[in-house]
Amino acid sequence: MKIVKHYRTVSAWLTLSALLLTPCAGLSPAGATAVARSFSSPPAEKMSPDLRDALRTAQDGTHLRVIVQFDDDAPRPHASLLPGLGGVALRQFLKLNTRLLSLPARAAEILAARKEVRYVSLDRRIAPYGHITETTGAEDARVQTSDALYGLLTTTTNLDGSNIGIAVLDSGLDANHASFRNALDFTRIVASRDFTGEGRTDDPYGHGTHVASAAAGNGQIAEGAYRGIAPNANLINLRVLGADGAGTTSGLLDALEWVLNYRTLYNIRVINLSLGGVAVDSYLNDPVCQAVRRLVDAGVVVAAAAGNDGKADDGTKIYGRIHSPGNEPSAITVGASNSYGTDARGDDTVTTFSSRGPTRSYWTDAGGTRHYDNLVKPDIVAPGNRVVWAEALNNRIVTDHPELDAAVSTYATRRMMYMSGSSMATPVAAGAAALLLQANPRLTPNLVKMLLMYTAQPLSGFNMFEQGAGQLNVEGAVRLGRLVRSDLSASTPPGAPLLTSSAPPAPYDEIAGGRVNWSQGIILNHTYATGLDLIGRYQKVYGARALLGDAVVETANEQFVDASKMSGTVALGENILTSTGDSSLAVGNIFLSTELLLGNGIVIGDGIIVGDGIIVGDGIIVGDGIIMGDARLRAQSVRINGDETPAME
Repeated sequence: MKIVKHYRTVSAWLTLSALLLTPCAGLSPAGATAVARSFSSPPAEKMSPDLRDALRTAQDGTHLRVIVQFDDDAPRPHASLLPGLGGVALRQFLKLNTRLLSLPARAAEILAARKEVRYVSLDRRIAPYGHITETTGAEDARVQTSDALYGLLTTTTNLDGSNIGIAVLDSGLDANHASFRNALDFTRIVASRDFTGEGRTDDPYGHGTHVASAAAGNGQIAEGAYRGIAPNANLINLRVLGADGAGTTSGLLDALEWVLNYRTLYNIRVINLSLGGVAVDSYLNDPVCQAVRRLVDAGVVVAAAAGNDGKADDGTKIYGRIHSPGNEPSAITVGASNSYGTDARGDDTVTTFSSRGPTRSYWTDAGGTRHYDNLVKPDIVAPGNRVVWAEALNNRIVTDHPELDAAVSTYATRRMMYMSGSSMATPVAAGAAALLLQANPRLTPNLVKMLLMYTAQPLSGFNMFEQGAGQLNVEGAVRLGRLVRSDLSASTPPGAPLLTSSAPPAPYDEIAGGRVNWSQGIILNHTYATGLDLIGRYQKVYGARALLGDAVVETANEQFVDASKMSGTVALGENILTSTGDSSLAVGNIFLSTELLLGNGIVIGDGIIVGDGIIVGDGIIVGDGIIMGDARLRAQSVRINGDETPAME
């Protein structure tokens, strides 16, 4: 069934337009639609904005490190490009069809003009974003019973991530930490590689060890109080952040291509990216987003941090600050929630620091007009405030901030530390993905993402730009994931039953003594979708080499379901909502019309701070001001009721 949603313009939007400062360039004057371009189509402007800025200020003799993406049908190895440009090839990413070059500044523009060159961007700096198993439902998910043979046999399965490989691209791992041992006291770190040039794979900075133990810490310390979500998963340590906690785009690309090459050998089913950079280029052009898409197409789930730019120094909310590669549609983008140290979820909130959508990365057409992606992100949130996990030996973070040591143990290999940030929330989701894939190995990345969103719990008082579909519910996701048919394949017809059961499961769970309602919906690009057929029928977009958002067709003023890619009764939302916490994703107060995200109006954009003080009709909350500068590595003070700690970016 095709569900068509028409949009109405109301006076509230006129008021909103008068107050907001940054217009969103929409359709070109001659254009009548706003359908997204294909993954491979080149942009009219083939140089990133920050590279353009660098060229304007470059002095004679300046060399720049640039990342060059080529069209897929361009001849390789592109050696003919360098003679005459004065450039040097530094790295070649064969499977990504990308190269890292050092060029005279003025040669970059010449290179971008070549027909076979798709996009040229700077080799940017990247940085990390700085009781859980009970509150997420992971403990309940680990031991579940199921009936087989018509109720004649009951089976119990223990889920712990066994044999699933989680690649942690971060600052390295402390291989001696007790959190990474198995039951026989052997390490679960099955591979380690350095992509920083420092020639080491340990963790002098301290971020990666903490992140990895959130996903897969074994719980052998403090009687399991700080167990990770998938405590027996294998870890693949890919060090892309140096001793100072920073790295480069090219180093990250190198590691992502390594995963493409070795994913089968180590059964890498999940990648954790608790890092990123400012999202300037549209996901259609961003080289890291492009690499993430290739990995998802190859069957790897990618969890990416939303970022920690959710508030100004005065505590006011900021929108539009999702970082790269969290702006990539195929990634599971994770924001941070606050559990306040309790197992019960009734008091949980989204942290003040967690980055909010919409995504404000953009591409530029031939006329110089910017077209913003404006995707609804994050996809979900997970606990990421004052979480306690492994502390690397003599790491820089605790050396600079000794108060972050959790005083759990005096033994070097058993120390634990506090940290806060979307970096800490992301591996919680990555661990949940590992449990899902252990429970049902045939799940595609799109099905994993759908299951995590569909079973998430919308938190009361927070809108979709803040929490996506809601807070992660591991127990619900695993319970639903077990019911997904294990015989799905490329030949499964769209519309076929998705579940093995004839009736859908109850859309709620009991976690820590309280009822947790499922969102019963999913985020799709510029809107959301609800409907029982999301889990009742196999949808074409659940397969490989697809995006969930491909199910939506968009024009300048409407969105509707593409019946060839999503069948059954599925409804699209007309507005971004603030959840009342009562039931599903579709219940809440209007925050913003989705029409404004389609590119033909004014949206919350760069330079806009949205606060809680001024109400402008229909529940729209609007403020004004100037946002902070580009994200940089820092400890930023963020507190709510005295319970939030500095978020490490």
